Amino acid sequence: MLAVVYPFLEVFWTILVFFAFVVWLWLLFSIFADIFRRHDTSGWVKVLWLVFIVVLPFLGVFVYIIAEHSGMTERTLERQQAAQSDFDTYVKSVAGQGNGGPASEIAKAKQLLDAGSITQSEFDEIKRHALAH
Repeated sequence: MLAVVYPFLEVFWTILVFFAFVVWLWLLFSIFADIFRRHDTSGWVKVLWLVFIVVLPFLGVFVYIIAEHSGMTERTLERQQAAQSDFDTYVKSVAGQGNGGPASEIAKAKQLLDAGSITQSEFDEIKRHALAH
């Protein structure tokens, strides 16, 4: 039987090549996403960038990064800030819809009592129930 020899350095080299390939794909997808999300250029400029990157991948990616590095950073920060703002708005809207605690329940019950929608005994029951939680 023939033994397979796969020394440590070859394993290390394989891991390094795989890692470099994953980084390359991540970089390529990031640049494609940036090109498609841009609103400051025309469609023809986007097509030219895409053709340049597809025809000469390494050169195209490196030229795009050198030429558009500050623009990529600004657009990424704007997207992150917009996402954070949307998240904050969502959390505030959901928190506002939720139970405001016992004081809120008692205040709502008091408004109903003042409007004549509930009786004093119902108000007392709501108040007792709200304070129990």
